[in-house]
Amino acid sequence: MVVKRLLKGKSRRKRTKDYNIDRLNKSNVMTVHEKAAQFLSLPITEIDRRRRTKSGTDVIKNVETARSIVYEWLDHYQLKIYTKLGLPEFDDRRNVWRVPLLTSKDGDTETIGEIVIDAGTARITQHTNVEILRSRIAKFDANGNDQKVITVLPSKSKHQPRPPFVPNKVVLGDAAECLSDLPPNSVQLVFTSPPYYNAKPEYTEYLDYQEYLNLLRRIFLRCHEVMSEGRFFIINVSPILIRRSSRQSASRRIAVPFDVHGVLSSIGFEFIDDIIWVKPEGAGWATGRGRRFAADRNPLQYKPVPVTEYILVYRKKTQKLIDWNIRTHHDLKLVKRSRIKGTYDVTNVWYIPPGHHKDHPAVFPDQLVEKVIRYYSFIGDMVLDPFAGSGTLGRVALKMDRRFFLIDNEPKYFVMMFKELSKMARLLGKEVFFEPEDPSEIKITDNPNQPDLFRH
Repeated sequence: MVVKRLLKGKSRRKRTKDYNIDRLNKSNVMTVHEKAAQFLSLPITEIDRRRRTKSGTDVIKNVETARSIVYEWLDHYQLKIYTKLGLPEFDDRRNVWRVPLLTSKDGDTETIGEIVIDAGTARITQHTNVEILRSRIAKFDANGNDQKVITVLPSKSKHQPRPPFVPNKVVLGDAAECLSDLPPNSVQLVFTSPPYYNAKPEYTEYLDYQEYLNLLRRIFLRCHEVMSEGRFFIINVSPILIRRSSRQSASRRIAVPFDVHGVLSSIGFEFIDDIIWVKPEGAGWATGRGRRFAADRNPLQYKPVPVTEYILVYRKKTQKLIDWNIRTHHDLKLVKRSRIKGTYDVTNVWYIPPGHHKDHPAVFPDQLVEKVIRYYSFIGDMVLDPFAGSGTLGRVALKMDRRFFLIDNEPKYFVMMFKELSKMARLLGKEVFFEPEDPSEIKITDNPNQPDLFRH
């Protein structure tokens, strides 16, 4: 009906199907869209008026465009002065942008709704009911006044100060004590795997399990103190098996990841993600689990062979969004150079074979470290491992243009890192410092009561 009105009054010559299509040029199509929108009482955005895209291409290609559309919509309903926007996220399954709506007062922020925008047409396809938004804003504002809660447009934040420079370094000693020498804001990523609790049945390295957790708390607290605001702490951890001491006793499996979560949460880290590291099926048979069931096949005896470990992702707590760490980075050129190119891990299940080292029983696979560094740091960042083991994090960091700080209290692993990282640094034309500087002064003893506790 609207289209016929546009054509009314034109020449009475015969209008073929092709002629009608020609007459509906791009300008007229936009007019049709605007008239229909007005008829339905829908707001017309500037993006709707401006769009001139070829079929199959997206109108909205970045966060800024998505935000501008939402701000126009909010202005239409007179909600702009009371609302600010969360970080727009692209849903590639449905080809839409999801933009959270927030309101704030006295430093507190609350999510009050969401707007969904079609990336191909730049049209708002879904949104929280306007009256519900108004009710939520009024409820959050206890005074019920008409004060402006926030500024109309997001202000451009100043860049963060450049973190204190700490060179590549490997230290032999107690992690908690060594970390006290680092300045605040000097570490941008922590990736580690803590020592196993009760690694071998013939001795106990710790008085009890609580003492083990207390050790981790002491070291993780130091990590929190030296980390930059809003940056990531990532830990590789898995349940452990306490073997039975006799045929009359039962083995125990301790859910270490869940206890570690409690430690990190109490310190000031916010849980973000759990990634499942899947190893080949034969990797778990060394634990002995599942053999009894494989032989007898009795119910209740079933115990699956563990072939997975957790990669738990935490962020140092802050009121600022992750987007703040990106937009206010002290060097935006490094941010651009650090963008993820090519394929990436879409799900939280990573299939990676275990790592191997001739002088260490259990090491991080290089591929695992590469993924973590790639996804959770920028070029030039400082990465920390307080339980460094064979120094995998340092080797990979050198190749990926990150700085590193490694700590381990086992002399033989320190000497191992000294040899390998010194050689690698020379080949790459980089510099690594060691403390102590001369490894020949270190006395290494093969103590049968000293366990190989470190994962990597």
